[in-house]
Amino acid sequence: MIYIVLIAVIAIVLLQSSGAIPQSSVGGPIAIALVVFAATLAVGIHEAWTNGRGVLGWIVNIVVALVGAFLVAPLAGMVMVLVVALLNPGGGSSLAAMGGPLLDLALAGHMVLTLLGSWAALQLVNRWR
Repeated sequence: MIYIVLIAVIAIVLLQSSGAIPQSSVGGPIAIALVVFAATLAVGIHEAWTNGRGVLGWIVNIVVALVGAFLVAPLAGMVMVLVVALLNPGGGSSLAAMGGPLLDLALAGHMVLTLLGSWAALQLVNRWR
C-alpha cells in the first residue's frame, strides 16, 4: 500500500511539474481524476491479490475502493484548500494559476488522503467478512 501511495504521489507531482496537466477548465481536473482513479484501482487490486480473494472478492474490493475514494476525495480537496490557505495567507489568485510547490503539495496531499480513504473503506469491509 505504501508503495502505491508513493508511486501515485510521484506520478501526480511529475505530471504537474512537467506541464502534462493542462490548465484548461476541464482537461486539468480530468487528468488529475484519471491518476487518482488508476491509483485507487491499484489499491483495490493489491488488497484483493494479497488476501487471495475469489472473483467476487476482487469485484467487491475494486468497487469498495472506488466508492471509498469517491466519498473521501471532496473532503480531501477541502482539507488541502485549507492547508494551502494557511500556508499562503495573502494568495489572491487560484491555486492552479499560482502553480509551484504549493500546487504540488496540494496535489500530493489530496492523493494521499484519497488513497487513505480508499484503504479505510476496504478495512471497514474486511471487518464484516
